[in-house]
Amino acid sequence: MNLQEKYSDLMSKIGFNTNKIKALWFDLEKAYSGKSRHYHNLKHLEEMIELFEIYKTNLQNPDEVLSSIFYHDYIYKASRKDNELKSAELALKVLADSTSVNKDLIFEAICATQLHEHNSREDINWLIDFDLKILSKDWEDYQIYFNQIRKEYKIYPDFLYKPGRAKALKHFLENEFIFQTDEFRSLYEEKARRNIEKEISILEK
Repeated sequence: MNLQEKYSDLMSKIGFNTNKIKALWFDLEKAYSGKSRHYHNLKHLEEMIELFEIYKTNLQNPDEVLSSIFYHDYIYKASRKDNELKSAELALKVLADSTSVNKDLIFEAICATQLHEHNSREDINWLIDFDLKILSKDWEDYQIYFNQIRKEYKIYPDFLYKPGRAKALKHFLENEFIFQTDEFRSLYEEKARRNIEKEISILEK
């Protein structure tokens, strides 16, 4: 099932008609396909949804988590610090007519992808881990990822970007854990930390 079909199934399930779904998909696809989207694009959604499919039996509210995946990076501009909040607000606007999803949970979940900190709601911890799984890729794929991030922040020269990126990465290392679920910690924590340390050493050369 491709991304559009997955989206259509979800939106149909939570109460939208076919014409509305087509219009919403058009807007979502356009948002994630912008020229500045080198990493935070449709492929990122696909990778998160692959993880969602593997672990959805662990979720209390799968429809809310899936909705959050689709909308968590809807608004993404390198110059802004409120992308997650604005994306969450937009998701609520889009989903306003649905009576079958917990919109408060979706709002909180999307906002939680800004700081990636442990949440009292386990569903949100799963969402955070789906979002951060990229950090534990094999080094060659991780390099592709951090180069894509650099392209998204190309408005900033190296003397601004490098210390800013290093600071953000060090924040992950300062936390007791990068991943919020036991499953992801046992599988991916060690590799993610190695990748981050390696990228920091490149940034600080």
